[in-house]
Amino acid sequence: MEIIVIAGATATGKSELAIAVAAEMNAEIINADSMQIYKGMDIGTAKLAVNERGGIEHHLLDILELSQDSTVAWYQNLAREKISEIHSQGKNVVVVGGTGLYIKSILDELNFPDTDPEVRKNLEAEAEKIGGDALFERLAKLDPAAAIAIDRANLRRVIRALEVIEITGKPFTANLPREASSRYPNAVQFGLVMERENLIERIDARVEKMWQLGFVDEVSRCIDNGMLTGRTAQLALGYSQIVALLNGTMSESDAKEDTKRATRQYARRQETWFSRDERIHWISPVQPRLERVLEVLASR
Repeated sequence: MEIIVIAGATATGKSELAIAVAAEMNAEIINADSMQIYKGMDIGTAKLAVNERGGIEHHLLDILELSQDSTVAWYQNLAREKISEIHSQGKNVVVVGGTGLYIKSILDELNFPDTDPEVRKNLEAEAEKIGGDALFERLAKLDPAAAIAIDRANLRRVIRALEVIEITGKPFTANLPREASSRYPNAVQFGLVMERENLIERIDARVEKMWQLGFVDEVSRCIDNGMLTGRTAQLALGYSQIVALLNGTMSESDAKEDTKRATRQYARRQETWFSRDERIHWISPVQPRLERVLEVLASR
């Protein structure tokens, strides 16, 4: 049974390709987007509606309440259990998403050190005192690779990375193994890449469409359903900007433009992250995507 990964930056068309591949390969799809796991976060995460999924079974979507926090270790266990379940039914698996650490947690033997409440408490207190930006700059000096992978605004993940560094005495990314330690050595990864200008245009158009579809109203509903009581969901791209809009600290035009800017920055971090994995077969916009995937799979 196959595991096929469709990765790449946001707005590159991963979901559509995953459905086409799954239809050809008798496969079911596992989500590897850290925000599409949340119920109610649909427009802002570009989550496909059920009637847009081509009749393909999708897993690990809408599995957490907005007030709940996620961890990579939790996701790893869930995704691997789902892979075993799908394979036991004689079907292949397509993993699709842009959260690089989630994908790596499935494929590779990541080591997740235990948390140390005292270290965590001290870092949280320090964040209150000197601010999240200062902690992120510290992380960038101690582990530049981790700073690429982690959003500056995601204070919880910044603190976790610094906690791991303090506990283990090693960079956070020292826990990210090389290819030789792959749990699924036969998994095939594909990455979608686009010219920078085209990607920026697609990102900006996507944000405009999200606003037209009622993104502001969606965030308002999410707030009513407890988003602000959790630490993960409220940091999602666009959601934090609209929270500021609804709080009166940002205008609507500024919220929209800041969402575009933050999404473009996120896409660059995604590209940097995935570019480090030599196992990925890259597909350019001029290549027929489905045909390229099937060609690589047939040549193995």
